[in-house]
Amino acid sequence: MIQGRVIYVLWRREMIKYFRARSRVAGAIGMPAFMLVFQGMGFRKVEFPGLPDSIGYFQYLVPGIIGMTLLFTAAYAGMSVIMDKQFGFLKEVMVTPASRISIVLGMISGSATTSLIQALIIMMMSVCLGFRLPFIPAVLSSLAIMVLISMVFINIGLILSSILKDFHGFSTVINFIAFPLFLLSGALFPVSNLPAPIRILSYFDPLTYGVDALRGVLIGHCEFPIVLDICILLTLSVLMVCTSGYFFQKAEMV
Repeated sequence: MIQGRVIYVLWRREMIKYFRARSRVAGAIGMPAFMLVFQGMGFRKVEFPGLPDSIGYFQYLVPGIIGMTLLFTAAYAGMSVIMDKQFGFLKEVMVTPASRISIVLGMISGSATTSLIQALIIMMMSVCLGFRLPFIPAVLSSLAIMVLISMVFINIGLILSSILKDFHGFSTVINFIAFPLFLLSGALFPVSNLPAPIRILSYFDPLTYGVDALRGVLIGHCEFPIVLDICILLTLSVLMVCTSGYFFQKAEMV
């Protein structure tokens, strides 16, 4: 009972923070929206190797930009944890009877919800620009995939925030991690177009399978079996939750 209440309270707190900070919403969707409009519209008529003739570049790009939105929004969730550490809120939560894993799940649920909201904003924006959404079951499947993508990268941010103690160090490290993951994921172009050594690196990128799964359900084109994509995301989500829970057990919340 206590564990469930802790998860709800932390989720609700994150929702309140999110909807009060309008600049945060605008800033988070600014870059994805910029790329969606200018890169998507600018390369709309360009023919990319590896794309079927029936799929235009804009249709191909939209799932990648949604993946980008989830990646950066989720990974930066750890920033609020560092703030909570510095202002003493997290230390107060840690002395409650709630388990560390329930606290982690509460943080994950709040951050996953905000990531999902921002991804849906980008999706609706892409529809206004000409993106063709599939039927409702496929859209609902894409939402489940978005949640899995968010969980993987939220936990990366939480692990880093349990190790690092200042904003500047966190921002530097997370940018160093997030940008290569984004570029290797095939969000902007097919992974098959990459040189063989770099393509191997992309296979170790969780976002590669997230973007590929989104493309599979939203536009009907993917480079890997969708079942494989989802199994990898699900496995990584569980492992990352357990890992972040472990790091929070060992972390000093001061």
